[in-house]
Amino acid sequence: MYLGFSPNFRAKAQLRKSITHLMNKKLQTLIKPILKTAFLCFLMLTVAFVHADGALAARSGGRIGGGSFRMPSTRTYTPRTNTPNSGGYYPPYGGGFGFPFLLPFWGFGGGFGGLLSVLVFLAIANFLVQTFRRVTSGEGESYNENPSVSITQLQVGLLAQARDLQTELNHIAETADTNTPQGRTEILQEASLALLRHPEYWVYANATTEQAKLNSAESQFNRLSLAERSKFQEETLSNVNNQLKSVLAQERLTSSDNPTTLINSGPGEYIIVTLLAATLGKFNFPTINNADDLRQALKQIGSMSGEQLLAIEILWTPQASGDTLTSDDLLAEYPNLKLV
Repeated sequence: MYLGFSPNFRAKAQLRKSITHLMNKKLQTLIKPILKTAFLCFLMLTVAFVHADGALAARSGGRIGGGSFRMPSTRTYTPRTNTPNSGGYYPPYGGGFGFPFLLPFWGFGGGFGGLLSVLVFLAIANFLVQTFRRVTSGEGESYNENPSVSITQLQVGLLAQARDLQTELNHIAETADTNTPQGRTEILQEASLALLRHPEYWVYANATTEQAKLNSAESQFNRLSLAERSKFQEETLSNVNNQLKSVLAQERLTSSDNPTTLINSGPGEYIIVTLLAATLGKFNFPTINNADDLRQALKQIGSMSGEQLLAIEILWTPQASGDTLTSDDLLAEYPNLKLV
């Protein structure tokens, strides 16, 4: 019995084989670009997440701070003045042993026609005028046990080429006296001057002022300070209340020193400096829209009176040599900064 296949059957099998081969080849042609695209997307997402992790990780930071939120003595906060026309010292809002309170007992009996009555009238008028001036000028607040406090924050973003600024801030931190009002005033002046010396590197800025009563101002000040400090992975140099702390480079062997991490983080582009000050009374800051506004704001915060200055903090990042702050860091951590 002959069991061979007919030519027609073999032709059909060969045709089916050819069709299957063509379909597989076509399918591979279609799938290969899809797989390639998927693989590229996977790589891009991986790099993006690694880069985002590096961007969101805070850099090294420096900090200078000090001050007290205790109510200053009345005489040092707003000294009283004795004028030639007042005839003596008298506290605000009435009372005391001054000239205008003794004369009425001597002069009203003779009426207003005599010289003594005229002097009494002038003394009373002078007293009322002086009291009115003290109230309208805000001096009366000096006797308030819970006066108003302004908490001012000025942030400046500079190009990373301003390396001299970091050196100046490091020097201020290492030599500053943060325990005295005079020392804190000098710190604020020197930090403002350091920023004023580098206008060619100014890129971003932002200024805010919040009002609070003295009994709640410290917590509000600390809240702003902690918000900025939380953006640092480590405070590598600090001088707070004359307690100087510095972390040496060899002690900072962390994952950020890994070359892969440094590559993913990208080159350093910016330096951010934050000036934080709490002052008695109201402090009005101009809106910063350009470099001239920033220059005026730096002059204004740098000229704060030591008698009104309660507490300060100067913070900057990066501080340690080799650390970087990229544009991604800037967008993630400092969204309120505006171009100047």
